[in-house]
Amino acid sequence: MSSEDSNDRGAPDAAAADDTASSPRKVLVVVADSLSYFGPKGGLPADHPLIWPNLVAAELDWDVELVARIGWTCRDAYWALIGDPRIWAAVPRAGAVVFATAGMDSLPSPLPTALRELIRYVRPAAVRRRVRDAYTWLQPKLSPLGWPVALPPAVSVDYLEQSRNSLAQLRPELPFVAVLPSVHQCEAYAKVHSGREPMVEAVTAWAAEHSVPLVDLGEAVRDNVFNGPANPDGIHWGWEGHSAVARAMVKVLTEATSDRAHTA
Repeated sequence: MSSEDSNDRGAPDAAAADDTASSPRKVLVVVADSLSYFGPKGGLPADHPLIWPNLVAAELDWDVELVARIGWTCRDAYWALIGDPRIWAAVPRAGAVVFATAGMDSLPSPLPTALRELIRYVRPAAVRRRVRDAYTWLQPKLSPLGWPVALPPAVSVDYLEQSRNSLAQLRPELPFVAVLPSVHQCEAYAKVHSGREPMVEAVTAWAAEHSVPLVDLGEAVRDNVFNGPANPDGIHWGWEGHSAVARAMVKVLTEATSDRAHTA
């Protein structure tokens, strides 16, 4: 694993791969943000059959290990990779690993991301509510600035590369798939997404350099987000959005696993 934080967080033991490599059923490991498990009415359990990771797994006849949380960036995904034992357990029999982050990275974050993350720790509760109200009032008013974004493209790509390289050290034949950001019309961000194109350019260049397959979430869900029916929050998808992403992901994964099999 990458040296960053790995000494105190731990890392998958290569020997563990030998213990479970004989398992006939593959696992789709998905590290993602809330777009992976939010439907048209809100968040859903990881085993809901209509969210895209489960649609993909059903099509491939694989199991799923979904590790995700609302607001996660590529940095959070990397931290999950090196710190979550569920991922360590799943990687030895993974058929592919999908990092479905970069969308949150590209959203305007005129107030520090760390501030948003720390609101939950404010005490007492009455003060926490006031701080959260102030944050949610300011966020859409400052978002038209379009800058800074939650995570700069160069930083997002650096975390993606650390993640890809860490997995390649353990299982060099394992397909690693990334995504291009989704689109949105979310009032909480004043419908601003000027950070998307720089993120698309940076991730695309990195993917080309390292032969990483990409799924363009924005292309897949654009019609669902802007023409509905999608989630009223303007950022999460309806069922057709999940279905469209699943179709695109199955195509990319099928090609990626086939290419690896031919070169093995």
